[in-house]
Amino acid sequence: MNSLPLAGWLAQAGLRNMPLEDMVDGFGRRLNEAGLEVERLFVGMNTLHPMMRARSLVWDRGHQVTRHFEIAHEEIDSLLIRQSPFAAMLRDGLTEQRYRFDTGADVPNLPVFEELRAVGTTEWMGWVLPLGELSPRIGDATDVEHAESGFLVVSAATRRPGGYRTEDAEALRQAVPGFAVAAKAATARALSHGLLAAYLGNDPASRVLAGTVLRGEVQSVEAVLLFADLQGFTALADTMPGRDLILLLDDYFGCMVQPVVRHGGEVLKFMGDGLLAAFGVVLDGRASVCAAALEAAIEALARVERINKGRHADGQLAAGLDVSLHIGKVLYGNVGSDTRLDFTVIGPAVNEASRIEALCQPLGRQLLVSRAFAEAATLSRDRLVSLGRHRLRGVREETELFGLA
Repeated sequence: MNSLPLAGWLAQAGLRNMPLEDMVDGFGRRLNEAGLEVERLFVGMNTLHPMMRARSLVWDRGHQVTRHFEIAHEEIDSLLIRQSPFAAMLRDGLTEQRYRFDTGADVPNLPVFEELRAVGTTEWMGWVLPLGELSPRIGDATDVEHAESGFLVVSAATRRPGGYRTEDAEALRQAVPGFAVAAKAATARALSHGLLAAYLGNDPASRVLAGTVLRGEVQSVEAVLLFADLQGFTALADTMPGRDLILLLDDYFGCMVQPVVRHGGEVLKFMGDGLLAAFGVVLDGRASVCAAALEAAIEALARVERINKGRHADGQLAAGLDVSLHIGKVLYGNVGSDTRLDFTVIGPAVNEASRIEALCQPLGRQLLVSRAFAEAATLSRDRLVSLGRHRLRGVREETELFGLA
């Protein structure tokens, strides 16, 4: 096998940030065009994401990428992971392993090997490739759970009678490290975006990676602002152990965040036991954006109510949720110092959304919206009722507020 054309293609794929699925497909096809008869490729790597520990995919000859897997942090100790051939390689400090299925000698009894035998596979070759620091050694990890985060794992299975020829195995040894470098280069941006999005939000992450990083670099946009705050959480904090309190707060935030994201919003900031989210208004879509924000707010309230119903049934304290919705012009972008920036929204509309939420309890309402929102929400007007004019803290003139009819 002439490795130069493949090496050149891999270099170009990495430089162009080719999607990993396309890169694996192109790699598999080129290996077969060179006569190596690779029937299945498996590629997996660890991620830097607070929810996902690892991602992987399977490529089958003639069918491209057929399966994707995502492994959450809490699943790293699962039986499925411990029965992976790569778990033993990490534990034993092996960077390459080969198993012949047609002879049956010294093949571990693992589910993936049983699956490969069933489709006529004769040999499996696997590699563990560190993507970061070489220290500590792979073998220093006594368990896959404690293995260093920067690893790429690759396996190539064949149905060639007698398994891989000597020259085939050597060709794979030469090709796989080049593939690993290309895959690392191509996925670095995706990993960075995923990590940034987890902390900043999807749109801010995209803007930061696109170079919107200058201090004071902001733009004026129209947005629906959703301000949510838990009521009674301080009482919970005084009665619950710290770890349990954080887990409960995460449950409450899940009730707020998931509806916002599902309806097209962006969570911009967590503030203690509350959050600020924004729904960008595009062109003349004010009514539809307002409808989406209203649905997100109603869904968040319903989710919190379900959690609280269970807690009350168990005789436990619970926190209520208050939500406000407002629409207006905001400045969106980088604000901060020369050493620490925050990607957020600022402006009078943000302050008004916060102060409207503060009136939820005095008015006995879990959801309040501004007059500006009610006027823009033409698709949802029949769901809103006026609650009269009220004074917002720091605002000279009284403003009309609305609640759910």
